[in-house]
Amino acid sequence: MNNKIFHTMQYGQILDMLAGYAATSIGKQTALSLQPDTDLEYVKKLLQATDEAATVDRLKGTPPFGGIVDIRPAVSRARIAGTLNPSELLGIANTIMGGRRAARHVEMVHEENPVPWLADLIELLSDQRPLEKAIRACIDDSAHVMDSASSELAAVRRELRTGEVRIREKLDGMIRSQTVAKMLQDQLVTIRGDRFVIPVKAEYRSYFGGIVHDQSGSGATLFIEPEAIVAMNNKLREARLREEREIEVILQKLTAQVADQAELLGYDVETLAQLDFVFAKARLAHAMKSSRPIMNDRGFLKLKKARHPLIPLDYVVPTDLELGNTYSSIIVTGPNTGGKTVTLKTVGLLSLMAMSGLFIPADEGSQLCVFDAIYADIGDEQSIEQNLSTFSSHMTNIISILKQMTPKSLVLFDELGAGTDPAEGSALAIAILEHIHAQGCRMIATTHYSELKAYAYDRKGVINASMEFDVNTLSPTYRLLIGVPGRSNAFAIAERLGLPGVILERARGEVGEEDQRVEQMIASLETNRLSAEADRNEAAKLRQQMEELRTRYERDLARLEEQRDKRLDKAEEEAREILAKARAEADQVISSLRKMAQEEGASVKEHRLIAARRQLDEAAPAQRIKKKAAAKPDKKNKPIGPGDEVMVHSFNQRGHVVELSGSKEATVQMGIMKMKVALSDLELIESAKPAAPQRKQVTTVQRSRDDNTHSELDLRGANVEEALIDVDRFLDEAFLANLGQVYIIHGKGTGVLRTGIQDFLRRHKHVKSFRTGNYGEGGTGVTVAELK
Repeated sequence: MNNKIFHTMQYGQILDMLAGYAATSIGKQTALSLQPDTDLEYVKKLLQATDEAATVDRLKGTPPFGGIVDIRPAVSRARIAGTLNPSELLGIANTIMGGRRAARHVEMVHEENPVPWLADLIELLSDQRPLEKAIRACIDDSAHVMDSASSELAAVRRELRTGEVRIREKLDGMIRSQTVAKMLQDQLVTIRGDRFVIPVKAEYRSYFGGIVHDQSGSGATLFIEPEAIVAMNNKLREARLREEREIEVILQKLTAQVADQAELLGYDVETLAQLDFVFAKARLAHAMKSSRPIMNDRGFLKLKKARHPLIPLDYVVPTDLELGNTYSSIIVTGPNTGGKTVTLKTVGLLSLMAMSGLFIPADEGSQLCVFDAIYADIGDEQSIEQNLSTFSSHMTNIISILKQMTPKSLVLFDELGAGTDPAEGSALAIAILEHIHAQGCRMIATTHYSELKAYAYDRKGVINASMEFDVNTLSPTYRLLIGVPGRSNAFAIAERLGLPGVILERARGEVGEEDQRVEQMIASLETNRLSAEADRNEAAKLRQQMEELRTRYERDLARLEEQRDKRLDKAEEEAREILAKARAEADQVISSLRKMAQEEGASVKEHRLIAARRQLDEAAPAQRIKKKAAAKPDKKNKPIGPGDEVMVHSFNQRGHVVELSGSKEATVQMGIMKMKVALSDLELIESAKPAAPQRKQVTTVQRSRDDNTHSELDLRGANVEEALIDVDRFLDEAFLANLGQVYIIHGKGTGVLRTGIQDFLRRHKHVKSFRTGNYGEGGTGVTVAELK
C-alpha cells in the first residue's frame, strides 16, 4: 500500500501510540513496522490475537515482560565466535527467564479461558533453561563473574585478596611511623594504576626509593610506590593477569553455549516481540475504548458511533455510516468547518487500523472491509517545487488514483473539482465520480457544488449526505446525515448576523427559481428529519421507561417468588417434622401389632386393632385432615353406605365400607384389615362400582414366614382394581411375616397391569424398592419388591 496514504491518514501517529504501550524495545520495533494486510483470513487472525490478548489483560493483567531485551546483536556476535561480555550474557539469561514468565502467565489463563492463538504462539518458545542455569552459575545479577565460576578463578582471587591485605599491612606500618608520617601529605594508602602508593611531600622525594606513579596538580604531592612493596605489587599484578585470563576462558565457554543455541534464541526473540506487540494492541484498544470490527471482503462498511482516534473523547462527535450495500458512493455536501474532512479521515484511518489487526474506536457490531488499496485526495496539495497550482496538484493526484484503483479499492476525495471555474469544476467532478462509480469502487467524496446533489439524487447506487448545521447557534454539529443533501445557509446566517432585509431580498431575487425550489425541498426534508428524529428520541425515552418498569416488575416478581419459596420451604420443613412424628407413631403401632401377634398366636383381638388405629388417628396431622375434608365438601355430604369404595385420609389408602356403626363410624375393609373409622375421615369415590358381597373375615396376623404365607402372588388374568386389592393384602401379610422380598406375577400382556402394580408399589408404605424380574425370574412378567 502506498506510503502516501499513511501520511494523509496520520497512520504513523497511531503506530507511535501503539509503540508507547509496548513493554520492550523489540515490541516497540514490531509496533512501528506494522503494515495493513489485504488478506481477509490473515486479518481475522490478527484481530483474534488482539481479542485474546484483551481477554488475558482483563482476567489476569498484562504478562510480565521485565528483563526481556534485544539479544539479537549479542547472539550474532556469538555466532561468529566473538566473546560476549558479562552484561551481554546476563541479558540473555534475563531474556530467557522473562520469556518463560510471560509464557506461564498466558498458560494460566488458557487453562480456564482458552486463548488458542496465544497458546500456539508461546508454544514456539524453546526451552533454554540449561543455558540460563549455566550463565547464572557464573555471572551474578550485577554482571560480575563470580568466584564459583571455576576453581582456578576462586584460587586466583584468594591469592589477590591475601596479597592486597599484606601490602596494606606493610604500608600501614610505614605511615604510622613518626619519621615517615611527617613526610606524608596525608596518612593514607591509595591506588594509582593498580599499584598501591602513598602521598609523599615533594621535598622528601629523595628519602623514599621506589617508583613515582603520579603527582598532584600543584606538584606538591608525589604518589610513590615504596621500594619495599614493589615486588609485592608485581606479584599482585601477575595474579590479576591470571584472573583476567581465567575470566576470558569462562566467558568463551558461555559464549560457545550461546552460539550453539543461536538460531533458537533468534526465533525466541521474535516470538517475544510478537507477544509484547499483541498485548500492546490490546492496551491501545482499552485506552481508545475500542471494539473488534467484523471483517468482510464484500466492500461493505457499517460504522456505529465511530470516532476519530486522534481527537480527544471530550471533543469528538461519533459518526454513523454505511457503505457498500444499497449504495457504493456517498456525496457529502455542505459548508466548510462542518467536519467533512474528519469524516473522510475517520473512514480511511479506521479501515487501515482494522486491516492491521487493531481494534477500532466504534461500537460493537461495526463492520469493515479488507481493501486491496486505499486512495485519498485530501487537503491542499499545492507544490511550489513543481510550480503546480492547487487545482493542478489535485488533478495530478487524481489521475494517479484513476490509474491504480481497482474494484476492490476505497477512494476518498475532499473538495473534488475545487480550485477552478465552478461550472467546469462541477462538470469535471461529475465525470470523475461517474467513472469511479462505474468501476465498482467504494467511494466517499465531499464537495461544495450543488450540481452534485442532483447527480447523487438521480444516480443508482449513489446517495447524498451532508454535515448538520445549527442555524440558531451559527455553528456545525459535526453530525453526518445520510440521505439528506447539504443546503446553503448563507441567507440564514446573514439574516441572523443582521444584514438588512432589502439586501437579502435582492440577493434572493438573484437566485434562480429552480435553485430556490431545490433549497426549499432540502429545507423541507431537514424539517421532516428533525421531526422524525424528535419522535424517535421520544420513542426511545418511552422504550427506556418501559424497560425500567419491566426491570422493576421482574425484580419485584423475583423478590415475591423468593419470599414465596422461603415460606414454602418453611411449610415443607414443618410438614416433614409432622410427618416424621406420625411415622414414628406408626412404627410404634406396627411394633405393638407384632408383639401382640407373638403373644396371642394366630390372631389379634378386634378391640386391640381399633385401639391401635385410634393411636394412628391421633398421630396424623390435624391440619392435613381438615384440608382434605374442606377440599371436596360436596362429596362429604353424600351418604356413605355398605359396599361403597372410599378413601381413608388418615391412612391415604382406599377401602370398602363393610357396615355402618351408628351415625359417626363405619367398619372399613383395607386389605386384610377391618377397622372402625370416623365418617369424617372418609371420602366417597363416586366412580367406584359397588363391591361384590364379601365374606366376613377374621383378621389375623401371621407370626412368621412359615404356615400359609407365600413369597409369590400370581395375578395373571385379573383387572387392575382387583389386583391392587390383592397386592395390598399380600404385602401386609408378607410384612407381618417378616419376608424381605416378594414376587408379584402379572404377566407381560399389554403392560397395563404391570404399570398399575408398579405405580401402587411406588406409593406403598411397606415397599422399600422394586424392580423388574431378571433373566430366570420371569423377566418383565414379574415385579420383585423389597420390603422395609
